[in-house]
Amino acid sequence: MAHIVVMGAGIGGLSMAYELRQSVRSADRITVVSKDPRFHFVPSNPWVAVDWRKRHDIEFDPAETLAKKKIDFIPVGVRRLDPARNSMELDDGRILDYDYLVIATGPKLAFDEIEGLGPHGGHTQSVCHVDHAETARQNWLEFVKAPGPIVVGAVQGASCFGPAYEFAMILDADLRKRRIRDQVPMTFVTSEPYIGHLGLGGVGDSKGLMESILRERHIKWICNAKVTKVEAGSMHVAEHDEDGKPKREHVVPFAYSMMLPAFKGVDAVFGIEGLTNPRGFILIDQHQRNPTYRNVFAVGVCVAIPPVEQTPVPTGTPKTGYMIESMVTATAHNVRALLDGREPDEKATWNAVCLADFGDSGAAFIALPQIPPRNVNWFGHGKWVHLAKVGFEKYFIRKMRKGTTEPVYEKLVMNALGIAKLKQRV
Repeated sequence: MAHIVVMGAGIGGLSMAYELRQSVRSADRITVVSKDPRFHFVPSNPWVAVDWRKRHDIEFDPAETLAKKKIDFIPVGVRRLDPARNSMELDDGRILDYDYLVIATGPKLAFDEIEGLGPHGGHTQSVCHVDHAETARQNWLEFVKAPGPIVVGAVQGASCFGPAYEFAMILDADLRKRRIRDQVPMTFVTSEPYIGHLGLGGVGDSKGLMESILRERHIKWICNAKVTKVEAGSMHVAEHDEDGKPKREHVVPFAYSMMLPAFKGVDAVFGIEGLTNPRGFILIDQHQRNPTYRNVFAVGVCVAIPPVEQTPVPTGTPKTGYMIESMVTATAHNVRALLDGREPDEKATWNAVCLADFGDSGAAFIALPQIPPRNVNWFGHGKWVHLAKVGFEKYFIRKMRKGTTEPVYEKLVMNALGIAKLKQRV
């Protein structure tokens, strides 16, 4: 009997535990360890932040489902991993040993890298965690009583740009519903070299379409932007040229702001030689396996992936849900291979698929593969995306509650490809 530990109980961690239960031997023990005792559906955080969803709509306690699947659950964080000894120290002092480990922690949010950034003692909001979304909601409800300028975007080193665009559009839609949009100047500040870059070098005509959408909604933008510091009511931004040299300084006023931070690896793994890169992300080979510690795998946002291309201001590469599900499935098969005395042979399909809600419409993009040149390079928008994301939210949360392993994102991408092919024929 082997003991397999999954670090993290988010989208990647829970999916990983469920797939392992199906893939490994019945006598093998699986344990999920997580600092968050409740699962929450991260893509819905922007809706929580504008009071379109309540927290209880998008989160639940996974303990009962895990128990039914004969998976142990320890809702305690990991203080430090010791991969040389196949063990970890938990925040409560316990030592947990393992035979195989899958790291699915997600990232550490690097608010501390910019003075005044973030909801913890800073001046900006976040939608990266449901706790942050709750704080953002409270501040939003106060803001709409006395509206003023808004700044939304993603700072240097950020790798997940979709939620920044989403949140800007959702705020715009909510302000129009409240009939106070005319009182709120909006600016989008991003480290991307151009609007619609998305950390992917653009997808289809994402540049032209996203610029058009921002103009239509009267949202100004600053690209190639480094946020140098944030003060109460003002954001200091250095705009750079194509060579990465500062060309203009901006002091952008705001009464409400949400800026996505850069990501790092979590403290429990940061700085472990052979396990992580300098930012603390987990090093893996083509089978999701760490090259140094051969019984350690990693999936999701915590994985080290190089940027798609060099940009004047640093940008990272997003890890979308489709990619995470693919990593999970490959890892489950590869752990089983090791249990059977075979070498891993499954590879994840590193493709980017995303639905971005704009409140009353939305945008979707497909990049197959993620790194150019691509077989599919498609970007589209319309009201159907908003409806699709609402439906997807309900479907995925139900899937996590039931503990099923159906590959939702594979269905999604097949449908999206069908739409893309249809549009090409018109």
